[in-house]
Amino acid sequence: MKLPPLLQRHWPLAALAGAVLLALLWGMLAPLRGDSHELLLEVRGGPDAPSTVRLTLGLEDVLLVRNATRAPLVFGPVQLAPGAEFRLPVEDTGEQAIPCPVLPGGVLRVRVVPMPDPGLERLRWRLDRFKHAIRTLPVMGPE
Repeated sequence: MKLPPLLQRHWPLAALAGAVLLALLWGMLAPLRGDSHELLLEVRGGPDAPSTVRLTLGLEDVLLVRNATRAPLVFGPVQLAPGAEFRLPVEDTGEQAIPCPVLPGGVLRVRVVPMPDPGLERLRWRLDRFKHAIRTLPVMGPE
């Protein structure tokens, strides 16, 4: 079988384009899985604490709040001792504002989104999760 002249000349580029296309198709159609339904939020206080959290129904639908400060923490109607944990399960999509004076602005916004359908919506969800994982990597200096 003879390949077209364009593919004969640029076969590495065509192979790379095919691999990228396969990766995008996998991201669109592969089922979503998760080990745990909990999303950990360690409250340390300070300016680097998140003011918004995104949960996904069916995947990460429990917010696990851990008090990492040395003082008691007020999280909504609950007061957490230092080192204590609180699980907040969610069942409906939407956005909730939970008062927490230690966080910037004094409010934690919990945004709950439905599980994405296969296709572009699922690919966009995976890319957003990847972008968030890269953005929240810890900054470490050279040793």
